[in-house]
Amino acid sequence: MDKTEVLRFVSKRKTAFLASVDESGYPVVRAMLAPRKIGDGELFFSTNTSSKKVRQFLADGKACVYFYRRGLFKYRGVTIAGEMEVCTDQPTKDAIWRFGDKLFYKQGVTDPDYCVLKFKCKTAEVYCDLKTETVEF
Repeated sequence: MDKTEVLRFVSKRKTAFLASVDESGYPVVRAMLAPRKIGDGELFFSTNTSSKKVRQFLADGKACVYFYRRGLFKYRGVTIAGEMEVCTDQPTKDAIWRFGDKLFYKQGVTDPDYCVLKFKCKTAEVYCDLKTETVEF
């Protein structure tokens, strides 16, 4: 699998598991909606500026995102390690805004509690058929 195939796999998933590092140095994993936008080695998520994960990423940008597909006979998992950036600039927020987001962010795309998490992929570990391979980005 190469990085293009990894990103194609990611684009078909509905859920992402996002890991950050807490104030004590321990990993924290949470389920998130799939990335809103997938660029060249970058994944973009929307979230609340006031969330704990945003504080954690501002303190330590190390992050990991996990995606999987469980079939009847085959399981595939992809762990991507990289760096997370918290984006509050308007062009980035505009780029992934969706109309339905107004339900969560009453002030719309300019709501100060709306931000974007920009994940820069470094390496991926792909597991399938009892084999693991590493993909560099």
